[in-house]
Amino acid sequence: MLLTDILLADSVVVPLEASDKPHAIAMLADVLGQRDDIEDADELREAVMRRESTRTTGIGHGVAIPHGKFKGCATLAMAVGKTAEPIDFDSIDGKPVDLIFLLASPEDQTGPHIQALAGISRMLTDVELRGALKRAETAEDLYRMIAEHEATVTADS
Repeated sequence: MLLTDILLADSVVVPLEASDKPHAIAMLADVLGQRDDIEDADELREAVMRRESTRTTGIGHGVAIPHGKFKGCATLAMAVGKTAEPIDFDSIDGKPVDLIFLLASPEDQTGPHIQALAGISRMLTDVELRGALKRAETAEDLYRMIAEHEATVTADS
């Protein structure tokens, strides 16, 4: 699975003008709520916040991957935001977050959901790419970097 199969260019926000974790999640849920395959952005936000209440998705290195499954989601979808200023996300390393990947999934698609989470994590192990994504000045730049990374990885396979 390619992340660009579920991430549309218009689902990337730079800068994401969020002041805290709930605000960032709400803003990215609203972005996905504009897609035809997401019925209700509020339902997505609630699903993500429910998941977040069980364990933080702030994975460290300034990155968070909040995610949720809910009935109003027809297909796997993703939004990405690079915050204007780092925000507290209760990350496992205690550091603020400035790169957020929000994943929405239908309730009955556990396999693709896990594949997408793994794909995001795998991509972000590339320290140089992670740094470049954090330095992206526009949504177009950030999306292009993800797409180019995937093209390189796919070509190497």
